[in-house]
Amino acid sequence: MSREVVITGMGMISSLGLSLEENWKNLINGKSGVKNITMFDASRLTTRVAAQVPPEFDELARNYIKKRASSQMTRVTRMCLTAAKMAVNDSGIDFNQVDRMRCSVIMGVVNTGNSSAEKDTTPQNTVFKTMTNSMPAWISLEYQLTGPNFAINTACASSAYAIAFGYDMIKNGQSDVVIVGGADSIINFEEIEGFNALYALSIANDLPEQASKPFSKDRDGFVIGEGAGVLVLESKEHAQSRNAQIHAEIAGYGLTSEGYNIMAPKKDGEGMAQTIALAIQNSGIRKDEVGYINAHGTSTELNDRYETMAIKQVFGNLACQIPVSSSKSMIGHTIGAAGAIEAIITAMSLKNGILPPTINYHQPDPDLDLDYVPNAARPKEIRVALSNSFGFGGHNATIVLRKTISK
Repeated sequence: MSREVVITGMGMISSLGLSLEENWKNLINGKSGVKNITMFDASRLTTRVAAQVPPEFDELARNYIKKRASSQMTRVTRMCLTAAKMAVNDSGIDFNQVDRMRCSVIMGVVNTGNSSAEKDTTPQNTVFKTMTNSMPAWISLEYQLTGPNFAINTACASSAYAIAFGYDMIKNGQSDVVIVGGADSIINFEEIEGFNALYALSIANDLPEQASKPFSKDRDGFVIGEGAGVLVLESKEHAQSRNAQIHAEIAGYGLTSEGYNIMAPKKDGEGMAQTIALAIQNSGIRKDEVGYINAHGTSTELNDRYETMAIKQVFGNLACQIPVSSSKSMIGHTIGAAGAIEAIITAMSLKNGILPPTINYHQPDPDLDLDYVPNAARPKEIRVALSNSFGFGGHNATIVLRKTISK
C-alpha cells in the first residue's frame, strides 16, 4: 500500500510566540526572539544570551494540562503536550470517530529538560521528569491512542527523523494518523558551559538580537533556542474522508549517517549533499521544482559553509536561483525541536506564499554566495520546498514538502 501523506494540524511554541499564528507573524516580520538569559544567573558564562520561550507560557500551559499531570512533567514536556494539543485542535480530528489503534505518536527527544534550570523536581517526580519517552507517552495518554508511541534521539535532527518515521508508518499502511514533532530546551548553566568549551556558541552578548547571523561573514556560533513543534500527519484519504484542512504534503525525505566525526560534518558538505540528493530521489521530484530551502543554517563557521557547498553540489547551476533562509536567525537553535519547528515554518511558506528571511545578514561572506533571503520576508509562490536538519554525530535529514489544495 502506498498513500499520500499530508499535514492537517500544526502547533508551535518558540521565543517568538505561544501560537502558530503569533510565531508566523513575527517570523515574516523578521523579529528576533534572542534576549539576555533570565531563567538563571548566567553572569559567569561566556555566552549570556538565548532565545527563551516567553514567561507567559506557564499560564498558557495551565489551560491545557491538568495540575497533577503537570507536576509530573518538566517545563519542556509541558511545551510538547501543549503544542500537541494545539496541533490536534488545528487538525479538527475527533479521536472518538477514528480507530485509536491506527493512531501513533513519534517525538524527537534529545532530553526532557530536567536540568539545573528546572524547578520543583522532587524524589516523587524525578523519574517521570527524566523519562525520555515521556513526551510521546503523555500525548498518547491524553487522547487514549493505542498505536505505537516512541521517542527518537538523533541530536539536532531528532524531530525531522520523527516526521520521516511518521511518514513511513502512514505510507506503508501501519497508521492512519501519526502525531510527530519534538520539544527541547538546553538553556541551562551546564550545557551552555559545555558548548562554550567546544567554541560552538555565539558570544555576542552586547547585542542579543543580532547574535544569530547565519551565512554572514561575522558569524561566531549558534544561539540556543527552546520550544516545541508538533504536526498531525494523516493519509490524504483519511484527511479527505473527514473533510479536513490540508496545510501541505510530505512528499518524502532523505536520512543518512555520515560515519565521520562526533561533531564536525564531512568536509565540503559531502554528507549533507548526499542527504539532500537522496531526499529528492526518494520524493520523485525534479530539482527544478524546488522553490525554497529552509536551511539548517546554524550560524557556525562549518555548517553554513558546508551547507552552502552541499546545495551547490546537488543543484549545480540552479543553486543560485533557489532562495535559502535560516529560521534560526530569529528563534535560535531549538535542538531536538528544530526539525519539526522548521518543517512547520516551511509548510507555512508553501501555504502562504511568503518566505521568512535570514535576519542579521549585513556582512556577506564572499565564499557563501546563495540567495539567503536577507533581512526581509519575500512573497513567492512555491510548489516544493526542502527542510534540512543536520545533527552532532552525523545524523542528517532532509524533509521534502509540497503544496497541496486545502480540501
